[in-house]
This record gives sequence, structure tokens and C-alpha cells, in this order.
Amino acid sequence: MGESARSVLRIAAVLSALAFLALFLGVVMMIGVGNFLVLQDSLEKANTIAVLSGGFPSRVLEAAALYREGYAKEIWLTNPSSDSPELKNMGIHVPSEADFNFQVLRRQGIPAKAIHVLDGAVLNTADELEVISGELQKLKETAAVIVVTDKPHTRRVRTLWEHFDAPHRKAIVHGVNADEFDPDGWWKSTEDTRQVIHEMVGMANIWAGLPMRTRLREKAAVAGLDPQRSVPLPKTDVPSATTEPIQQE
Repeated sequence: MGESARSVLRIAAVLSALAFLALFLGVVMMIGVGNFLVLQDSLEKANTIAVLSGGFPSRVLEAAALYREGYAKEIWLTNPSSDSPELKNMGIHVPSEADFNFQVLRRQGIPAKAIHVLDGAVLNTADELEVISGELQKLKETAAVIVVTDKPHTRRVRTLWEHFDAPHRKAIVHGVNADEFDPDGWWKSTEDTRQVIHEMVGMANIWAGLPMRTRLREKAAVAGLDPQRSVPLPKTDVPSATTEPIQQE
């Protein structure tokens, strides 16, 4: 066998080894990414429980359970707007997720005075955590919040909180106990796969320094405004037939 043939074989062997290594690492990453995304803090008493939007109604039901177990005396709801400009112009109000979360909490026996819909328009998790952080900073120095979300969302919530507010207030990130996400076999379920892809894109955005922003945050940055206050909350111009009025006890 000539020297050139031996060189070709060596190159082929190296490439084969690299391909096997890449395949092995890919399998390890695929198996491990589900567990990487789930970060569950130990529960402890806090000033309030904050429910992130999405995952309706499991997140708000989890918050109600934590309230009844005595982990906090208040529940905070963020307020993602559900009104389009076209509907607003026609005087039509579409109930937001905060409206429905409020109704669920009331039917779970939570007093209306313990439920607070936070001021500030939100479009994504970063917006929500900024609003929650801003409200928490109005409390005493040792204030803490239990942030309720889905299990595969917990890693991103923790990372974003540390990016925005780690030196100031304590967040206890809690994934819904009844969440059916399977971290060891997420690729077997379409919904689990969708969640993993969504969360990894979100994590990549954080690692890159948050270059992707919602339109809300972009407009606030251009205008030099606080993104929490840059867009007014929607007003209920037409009462909804599907929800009872929000009343304070």
C-alpha cells in the first residue's frame, strides 16, 4: 500500500471518529436538554406569588394551591393585552388572560383583595419579569416572590431574573407540579418538542445578550421610555358576558 493510500485511510479514520463523536454528543445533548431546562427552586414563604401568562389554567391553579398552603398572602397577575387596534376602535374589549385568571382564583376561594393585576403592558417573559421586579422593589429589602410557570420554562425564567434583578430581590422559580412535560423523553411528544425548541431559542437569545426584542420593548427603547409604562393598559369599554366584574371585597 502506497503512502498516499495510507494518508487517505488515516484521514477517513479521523473523519469517521469525528462524525461518531458529533453523533454521540448530539444524542447526549438531545437526552440532556430536557433536564437542563427544568430548574425547580425549593419552596419557601414569600411576599407574593406571581403567575406568568400562558399555560392556562394550570399555572393559576398552582398559584391558588400555593396560596392555600400559606406560602404567600397575595397573588400577582401580569396583564398581556388581548385587544387589537381594530377592536379598540370599535369599542370592543376582549377579556385578557388576566381576566380569566382572576375568575379562576375567585372560584378557587382566593379573596379578591389578595389578587392584584400588575400595571404595565407585557408581551413576553422578559416584559413580565421586569414588571414583577418593579413591583417587588416597592416592598421591603428582603422581599421575595414565587414565580409560577411551566417546568420547561423555569430555566429561562431563572436566567432572565438573574440578568435583570439578581442583586435586588429574591425569586423562587416554581414549575407547575402537574406539568406533564417529560424531560427524559421530550422528543416523543409534539408538545414537549415544541416547548424545548421554543425555550432553547429563548435561551440562545439570552446568551447572545437579548438582541431579539418585542415590539413593545423596541418602541420603549426608541422613545427613551420605561418599557413597563410605555403602553397604557386596555380599558374595559364593553363588559364581557363571559366574566363577572372584578370587584374588591
